Amino acid sequence: MKYLEYKGYTGSIEYSPQDSLLYGKVLGIRGLISYEGETGKHLEEDFREAVDAYLADCKEGGKPPEKPFKGSFNVRIPPSLHQRAALLAMEAKTSLNNFVAEAIRYRVDKEPA
Repeated sequence: MKYLEYKGYTGSIEYSPQDSLLYGKVLGIRGLISYEGETGKHLEEDFREAVDAYLADCKEGGKPPEKPFKGSFNVRIPPSLHQRAALLAMEAKTSLNNFVAEAIRYRVDKEPA
């Protein structure tokens, strides 16, 4: 397992040799939610507790929690690449959004899960 998953949040798994400690942070949000543990089991427990605490803090403060990986993001590419992609999308009679999504899907599907 490369990542931890809980309530729609994804967490990293890192190791600090200096501290002999596993640690991580929730990915895909601007806020910092971190956790740690001496074993994998402890890391998973602290991850779940950190997410639950974050959600409780948001509820208490009356603010909506950040949703990771909402499905939209800005991509900055050179104008020439933008032009080529837009023209190819038009030739394929699809939107640039669908063209880019398909290109990302193709690349992601080549990676092991």
